[in-house]
Amino acid sequence: MVLYELVFATHNPNKAAEIQEILGDSFLIKTLDDLGVHDDIPETATTLEGNALLKSQYVIDRFNCNVFSDDTGLEIAALNGEPGVYSARYAGDDKNNQNNIDLVLKKLENKSDRSARFRTAISLFWDGKPFLFEGIVTGTILTERRGTGGFGYDPVFLPDGFDQSFAEMSSQQKNKISHRGRAIDKMVSFLKQF
Repeated sequence: MVLYELVFATHNPNKAAEIQEILGDSFLIKTLDDLGVHDDIPETATTLEGNALLKSQYVIDRFNCNVFSDDTGLEIAALNGEPGVYSARYAGDDKNNQNNIDLVLKKLENKSDRSARFRTAISLFWDGKPFLFEGIVTGTILTERRGTGGFGYDPVFLPDGFDQSFAEMSSQQKNKISHRGRAIDKMVSFLKQF
């Protein structure tokens, strides 16, 4: 039974499906495409939180609805936090996942420290008020791709305490421990107050 309708400010069907799965039947997620918005919202901020806020603000200014958006970055210690806020377009504006992974692997070739973390920032506007939530998962960058699931950097990210990359896990396994899952859990706990 749907209790909440939320707009997710994204065009990414993978992200929308992942979040719908995390949220379950109490929520109905609508995307930008459902609203008839086909423009890319500029992500011009220098932080994940700033980009998430820009995307939410864009939707609330036009539709005045409950909306959330996220921005996620892979932060690698040996690369001084790169690719970070530029994770999706690290190897170029075409946002090619394989090229992004290749660039990360190349930059880490002679590095012994392969520790990294995924960090998600969520900006939620609920009843017109802004809220921020963060989720982090730590891990290691593998030396080669493993698995075919997930998206983005999942094939080279091994979360701490596990022997499978994100791309080798089922979506249910990944959602239980992922950065996005943790941030969404915080948002859901917040929404259950209402």
